[in-house]
Amino acid sequence: MLMRTDPFREMDRLTQQLFNGTSGMTGTMARPSVMPMDAWRDGDTFIVEFDLPGVRAESIDMDVERNVVTVRAERPTQDQDREMLAAERTRGVFSRQLVLGDNLDTEHIQASYDAGVLTLRIPVAERAKPRKISISGRDQEQQAISA
Repeated sequence: MLMRTDPFREMDRLTQQLFNGTSGMTGTMARPSVMPMDAWRDGDTFIVEFDLPGVRAESIDMDVERNVVTVRAERPTQDQDREMLAAERTRGVFSRQLVLGDNLDTEHIQASYDAGVLTLRIPVAERAKPRKISISGRDQEQQAISA
């Protein structure tokens, strides 16, 4: 199970753009930019993809604390001496936190980065998978019942 920690972040970004008259927002450590993502389940694995075009793999940092995954990345700012004709690509710090359900195994997360997409593969925890439970009775043999 995946839950967003800040459901109003996109609304806040749009409001900032409206009031500031900007088409892009530069992130800072105090106010990070939005990092778009897709998430789905494929069998016993949850897959999460983050869009990070133009970000070098070395600038991506990911950590897990309990059931919270935090991803941070930075796209460097442009040279201030440039006269920009258009500046629509967000620059600065990107950050995203995912609160994962207890049914996921955060000890075995795999991460890869290719073509501007960070992909996380998070397996379902063994304790969350369906299992058979044996039931015995006095008058009958043991039988397996699916849980």
